[in-house]
Amino acid sequence: MTLRDKKDVQATAGSLEGVRPDLLEALKARSVDGRIACAEAERIARNIGTAMIEVGRALDLMGIAISRCQLGLFGYSPEKKIVKPAGNVAPKLANAIAGALSEGRLSCSSAWEIAGNQGISRMEVSSACEAQGIKIKHCQLGAF
Repeated sequence: MTLRDKKDVQATAGSLEGVRPDLLEALKARSVDGRIACAEAERIARNIGTAMIEVGRALDLMGIAISRCQLGLFGYSPEKKIVKPAGNVAPKLANAIAGALSEGRLSCSSAWEIAGNQGISRMEVSSACEAQGIKIKHCQLGAF
C-alpha cells in the first residue's frame, strides 16, 4: 500500500467491484493485522495468474498495507527502510544496473530481473543501488 492514510485510500480509491473474488479472498486470508508482506503479495499474484499491480490496487482498495519490501525499501519496524549501501559493488552488477536505468533510476521489476540473472538476492541489488546513489522507482505493487 502506498504511504497514504488507509482511510483516505478507501474513501478515494473506489469500490472492490471488478476485483477478482479469488484475489480478494487470497489477500484477506494472507494479511495479518492489516498488512501483507511483499513476498506474499508476489506469491498470490503468481498463484492466481494476475499482475502485481492488480494485487497492489486490490490492497489499496481493501486498506491493507504492504510490508517487508523485498528490496528493503519500506515496511520494516522500527526503521522502515532496512537496505544499507553495499561496501563494494561488483563490476558485473554495476554494469547490469547501469544498463537497466531509465532516467537515472532503476525499476523494481528490473532490480528483480537483475537479481535473478545474477543469482543474487533482490536486497543485494538494492544495496548496490544505495551505494551508487541510484533510486529504485515504480514498485510493481504500486507502493512507490
